[in-house]
Amino acid sequence: MSRHVAIVTDSTAYLPQLTMERHGITTVPLTVVLGDQALEEGNEISTRSLAQALQKRRSVTTSRPSPQLFAETYRRIAESGATGIVSLHLSAELSGTYDAAVVAARETQVPVRVVDTGMVAMALGFCALAAAEVAETGGTVDEAVTAAEKRAAGTSAYFYVDTLEYLRRGGRIGAAQALLGSALAVKPLLQLNGGRIDLLEKVRTASKAIARLEELGADRAGSGPVDIAVHHLAAPDRASALADRLRSRVPGLADLHVSEVGAVIGAHTGPGLLGVVVSPR
Repeated sequence: MSRHVAIVTDSTAYLPQLTMERHGITTVPLTVVLGDQALEEGNEISTRSLAQALQKRRSVTTSRPSPQLFAETYRRIAESGATGIVSLHLSAELSGTYDAAVVAARETQVPVRVVDTGMVAMALGFCALAAAEVAETGGTVDEAVTAAEKRAAGTSAYFYVDTLEYLRRGGRIGAAQALLGSALAVKPLLQLNGGRIDLLEKVRTASKAIARLEELGADRAGSGPVDIAVHHLAAPDRASALADRLRSRVPGLADLHVSEVGAVIGAHTGPGLLGVVVSPR
């Protein structure tokens, strides 16, 4: 029997499968278009395949889920016994996923609250977890939305990329910012700001950029309690080392997740990505 309030998110939340199953979170996949193939993130394309395609300079784009896919998902959840749905998605500044969910919500027989979290990756995942925890204790749709929005308001996300070229190609960062990031071969540090990806700092070398990423994460975490996620694309050793250093620097650490991003985010950042998401409880 379904709990009263069901939680939906999209595949860019990058929540571990066991975590989604434990909390009953449903995920709607975005699509990666590789050449002439449209592949569902998490189901039909691996990050390894994506990294190889990017390195070979193959055409890679991404696409939102269709309103029909959202409608089918909401209908299935409603038929399972849910009396309300909270649907939490990546920033509308980065994707049309939120808009597609809004269209579908109008056709659903039970109330659906669609939320633009302004987040992406585990910054979105932590919002979904906050909402799920409220729903599990019998909370209402409004209470679950409030918990997610509160978590989003306190969450910060910082990213290191080897190049801004992939973000520029996909239109996720302006050409002027991309030019600034590539000037003098500096290494760019980015942040989520108002749902957008902005250039935060320019650092001379990769090692200095990663050290600065660690410093930003530790400073933002404070004394806790706080959850942290370390993301990467094709850089597992760097991610593991960064996570170990953060673990030793953050006294109030609650949970620390280390994971490779999926194909959708990877398509816009390129191999070498490192990210730190800091989410106070």
